[in-house]
Amino acid sequence: MAALSRLSKPSSKFFANITRSVYFYSSASAAPEPEIKSYFQNHNFARKAPKDRNVQWVFLGCPGVGKGTYASRLSKFLGVPHIATGDLVREELASSGSLSQQLSEIVNQGKLVSDEIIFNLLSKRLEAGQAGGESGFILDGFPRTVKQAEILEEVMDIDLVVNLKLCEDVLLEKCLGRRMCSQCGGNFNVANINVKGGNGNPSISMAPLLPPAHCMSKLITRPDDTEEVVKERLRVYNEKSQPVEEFYRNRGKLLEFDLPGGIPESWPKLLEALNLDEYEEKQSAAA
Repeated sequence: MAALSRLSKPSSKFFANITRSVYFYSSASAAPEPEIKSYFQNHNFARKAPKDRNVQWVFLGCPGVGKGTYASRLSKFLGVPHIATGDLVREELASSGSLSQQLSEIVNQGKLVSDEIIFNLLSKRLEAGQAGGESGFILDGFPRTVKQAEILEEVMDIDLVVNLKLCEDVLLEKCLGRRMCSQCGGNFNVANINVKGGNGNPSISMAPLLPPAHCMSKLITRPDDTEEVVKERLRVYNEKSQPVEEFYRNRGKLLEFDLPGGIPESWPKLLEALNLDEYEEKQSAAA
């Protein structure tokens, strides 16, 4: 894992729709900052030095860019948990946990989930992970605001923030190509993207992710995957994300990564950008 040390200063459908519409940008916290920080103390989350733990990374990027895909792959590759706060909200909604009723009321009233609730869920997840022997983590799509980033910095160390980037035309086509199987819930993409390079931009090719034959006739489009909604989501994200990117850029922790294509093209390039290509070769040699 020596290569990792070089990264410290890099140059059911209802719940899915609820999380995307309700959580995407949480509201200002109703609780004072000290109270939010106390969740991590109350849940016994131990702050450890880098030498005593695995990586603690954040993945950022526009909706549809593939944060979950690459964060999940890296979590398996490095042996760290992949934590998406949207999943934490879904799990709490589906449970009989202490926050479930409160979250249900927020959803029914069309309100945004507060920082207080998000950090409460995150601290519980991290405590449970440490108790189960987990070390390190990859946070998927969080923090989304500078306030969240500031609070996070107070309670834990973030080693690296990977910002995945893709040109808007490709993102739009990718989002509009998303499909879900109404029976099994599997996610697929029917877009066959081939964008020619020009004006300094590289060519990008992404093959479709087609379902098995038995799912083909059951594919549905998510209700919010329309051109108008996707464009607005991208506009809001770009507006909100710039201060967060600048926050981590000023701390020397932001790694900008332009996706060159689909997974076959992007995965080896991402490992190279993270100084993990040699680590992969050693793992393959030892296997």
